[in-house]
Amino acid sequence: MFGAIVRWIKAVGYLLTGQIDAARRTLDMNPHVMRAKYDEVLREKTGRIQQYKQAVSSLIAQQENKIDKVKTLTEDVKRLEGLKSGALAKAKQKVQQLQASGKTTEDIQRDEDYMRCQAAFKDFSSTLAEKQARIEELEKDVGDYSKRIAEHKVQMQSLLRELDKLKAEQADAVADVITSREEKDLADTLAGIAKDGTAEELQRLRQLRQEVKAEARVSKELAGTDTRAQEADFLDYARQTESNSEFDSLIGLAGATEKKAPATPVKEAEKPSGLPE
Repeated sequence: MFGAIVRWIKAVGYLLTGQIDAARRTLDMNPHVMRAKYDEVLREKTGRIQQYKQAVSSLIAQQENKIDKVKTLTEDVKRLEGLKSGALAKAKQKVQQLQASGKTTEDIQRDEDYMRCQAAFKDFSSTLAEKQARIEELEKDVGDYSKRIAEHKVQMQSLLRELDKLKAEQADAVADVITSREEKDLADTLAGIAKDGTAEELQRLRQLRQEVKAEARVSKELAGTDTRAQEADFLDYARQTESNSEFDSLIGLAGATEKKAPATPVKEAEKPSGLPE
């Protein structure tokens, strides 16, 4: 018993699912629904492309930041190289002064000014090395960003072309659905299986047209307009025939067999008897 109820519930579920699928398919075949669904897909793809653009823009911004850092570090390197050269030049000058005064190498190395120039030179050299290494690292990052951005731009152009194709596909799909529905309705009408009432409506209109024409014809007959029209046609034909015959006679085209009727002789009136001549 319980198994039968379960099977019945499943059967009802399958029936409802089939009906829902059929109704959904019918709705999907509607041109307006199809256009709306394409619009939804286009909006979604356009939104993704916008997000993609924002991501690429973020990469470009990071690349530009690194380029700015490279420029700043390059300026620092130039300044440090100048300081390094200055420290070295000052140390050489101090050594020359100390050597001229007879100082030994150990004395020169223990000189306070010499040691200050030496420390500055080492500090500038180490800082310069760090900044140069940082510049090389940033330049490598900038190159990687350039490569990635170029790839993303190509991909974005492909997505934009796909979006344009999808827009054209939307118009073609809607037009195909409309055309197919019209062709199907026409074929069903010709086959006599139309279910949309179009054939019946056309038949009703044609019957109404015949009835109106018949009603007009009956009205004309009852009003006598047909008889007057026939009489007018006969009179017009007679006038044309008489005019043509007169014209043919004037130019000598009348038939030889046609002869004028002899004039009836006028009899002389008899005189009254008994009157003098």
